[in-house]
Amino acid sequence: MNLAIFFIFIIGYAAITMEHTLKIDKLVPALLMMVLSWAIIFIGIPALWLDPSIGLLVDPKCGQLSIPELTGSIVQKRELIESTLLHHFGKTSEILIFLIGAMTIVEIIDHFDGFQVFKSVIKTKSKLVLLWVICLLAFFLSALIDNLTATIVLISILRKIVTDSDLRKWYAGFIIIAANAGGAWSPIGDVTTTMLWMNHKVNAGSLISHLFLPAIVSLLVPLVIATKMKAFKGSIQQIALSEKTKKQSVIMLVLGLFLIILVPIIKMTTHLPPYMGMMFSLGLISIVAEIISKRQFSLTDITTTNSHISPTFKALTKIELPSILFFLGILMTIAAMESMGMIYGFGVQVQKSMDVNVFVTLLGVASAIIDNVPIVAASMGMFQFALDHEIWHFIAFAAGTGGSMLIIGSAAGVVAMGMEKISFFWYLKRITLLAALGYFSGIAVFLVQLI
Repeated sequence: MNLAIFFIFIIGYAAITMEHTLKIDKLVPALLMMVLSWAIIFIGIPALWLDPSIGLLVDPKCGQLSIPELTGSIVQKRELIESTLLHHFGKTSEILIFLIGAMTIVEIIDHFDGFQVFKSVIKTKSKLVLLWVICLLAFFLSALIDNLTATIVLISILRKIVTDSDLRKWYAGFIIIAANAGGAWSPIGDVTTTMLWMNHKVNAGSLISHLFLPAIVSLLVPLVIATKMKAFKGSIQQIALSEKTKKQSVIMLVLGLFLIILVPIIKMTTHLPPYMGMMFSLGLISIVAEIISKRQFSLTDITTTNSHISPTFKALTKIELPSILFFLGILMTIAAMESMGMIYGFGVQVQKSMDVNVFVTLLGVASAIIDNVPIVAASMGMFQFALDHEIWHFIAFAAGTGGSMLIIGSAAGVVAMGMEKISFFWYLKRITLLAALGYFSGIAVFLVQLI
């Protein structure tokens, strides 16, 4: 049974990595993996089973994996499996609801052209100064709205400032590094850090305090090297004139970012799950958006084609539902493997055969090839360290920044690849080494902090 599920995972994940070649969206194999894995479990009824209420134990004397036996009648066994399935579905749904809320808030901000405010403050014509401004914006913005959205926003702004497409590729490469670094130190900056935070592996304050310095170093190292590069010498040939910033754009940008920052504060003060805080923030910004939208709406403009539609409704139609379904499939497939003790068993063997820090470093390198979501999901099942253990912080950093080493290694890289037509080999020749130097420099800083 274990072999069958493992085989399904390998085949499914191969299809995910080759989605552009196969021309099949990655959500399809992810959902099929999920259903087939749990179907095998329900039909086969494994002999050993991890009940989430009991947990997974390791014999302290011999270090052997100890998984409780699945006892009782067939009906009782299936009831236990079903309760485990519902447990994992509930934990996964918490993450998905959180992401839906965050995506909707971002789309509401964009509905009012809130992100165009950043364009109005970028007035430099120096290539190097522009690089630093754009990268620092990406670093801090990705910590608030996630690295994927930050990349889309900044490349869209960049298109209105830089007319040279070849030069924009260089900027886009550095935006990828900056966005991934910025997302790594924030509990809401990347899906993986959100997963660790919501699964009680890290606290928001502790994550920020441990990873901010390594993350900023992983960005500054490539930026310092860039100061000597020919590509960023001189001035931009033409810079677009800044458009007049609308009052409501500023209001919605400030309000939206404030409400997203408010989510961890709500969790710390009320002890409510993070998705509840995100829903609260979504409710507040929806009220303000509705008020502003209705003020702009004129009764004389009512037609069949021009009528008032709620900004929140419009935002909900634009969120990336395929990504949500992909996360559902991946996380529930990992949950199936975790429930049978497969992942934790692998983790026990890893800890016996190599240093954990070395393993996590390799996980970060692997995230340049493999999506970091399943990597982090699997790592949570491998290790049973306490809340805010250094390993969880290390995993968050490695998975977040390691993906910058290849353009296909992160969602930010893939979207930049599509927006600016950046080839795999162009990025490999020009950006990969810079990203790798930043990655290993950040790791060095992180490990020094532990001394």
